Amino acid sequence: MRVAVFSTKSYDRSYLEEANRNYKHELVFFDPHLTAETCIMAEGFPCACVFVNDNLNSETLNRLAKQGVRLIALRCAGFNNVDLKASDSLGLTVVRVPAYSPNAVAEHTVALILALNRKIYRAYNRVREGNFSIEGLMGFNLHGKTIGIIGTGKIGTVVAKIMKGFGCNIIAYDPYPSSECKALGVRYIPLSELFNESDIITLHCPLTPETYHLINEQALRQMKNGVILINTSRGGVIDTLAVIQELKSGKIAYLGLDVYEEEGDLFFQDLSDRIITDDVFARLLTFPNVIITGHQAFFTHEAMENIAETTLSNIKDFELGRKCPNEVSSKLIMK
Repeated sequence: MRVAVFSTKSYDRSYLEEANRNYKHELVFFDPHLTAETCIMAEGFPCACVFVNDNLNSETLNRLAKQGVRLIALRCAGFNNVDLKASDSLGLTVVRVPAYSPNAVAEHTVALILALNRKIYRAYNRVREGNFSIEGLMGFNLHGKTIGIIGTGKIGTVVAKIMKGFGCNIIAYDPYPSSECKALGVRYIPLSELFNESDIITLHCPLTPETYHLINEQALRQMKNGVILINTSRGGVIDTLAVIQELKSGKIAYLGLDVYEEEGDLFFQDLSDRIITDDVFARLLTFPNVIITGHQAFFTHEAMENIAETTLSNIKDFELGRKCPNEVSSKLIMK
């Protein structure tokens, strides 16, 4: 099948081309994000392959459908950037990669916790400058601390397993509790109680209308003073302005982000020679107790292999008229 692949970097091309030896699709790579303005590039392609920051709103999808696109192949698990009601009404099929590497994201989550708590980033810079003082670098034992996990799907479950190994007390919130987590001794409690009891809160929920700005002013008021907050899910789960206020007040002791609500114009690009015009993001960068990584939690060799393989397999299923297990639609999500 002829596939227009958007938002591609050198690593996307490398892994997709390697996996494609077994599938023989015709892959044409485009650097820009897919938007209503750039979708003209997909004209004549039956499939558009997209990533997390491509904008598949109703306008974009309408234009794609008129151009002959019949399949939207996501190279990610989340689909919050796709208007599924519009895709359904247009007869477009949407497929995704639901679990490319839960371990990759979970391990990055724990890396952020450790780096913030033990101030690894500050120690690294000090030693490189010949400063071996440990003043201001004190952390705390993770053993015995309470970790609140919001969302115990595949990633949240792996985080629970890892933190259990540190000797942490694990509590969680999820409308659909995991039997695997329960078997680990994870205690499910209401969200307000999780906010109140957790020393560290880590987010692993999808971005939906229900989870948009889940961490807001009201939620933050319920948290312990000195809480560590980690987000490796989707940026929109956090109200960034509210979080900045609580960083200033000291309520949040440390913040670790791999995602940001307005990351579309920032992440996956080298902007080192430009002025960042996003004032909110720039404000976050001024805090010494904040670590931000550029949506790299998924970025491991194993994950990239799985993304490429599953994406191309999804496309092959559609091409051959087979039922794809990774299809998403508004009807399926509502069930």
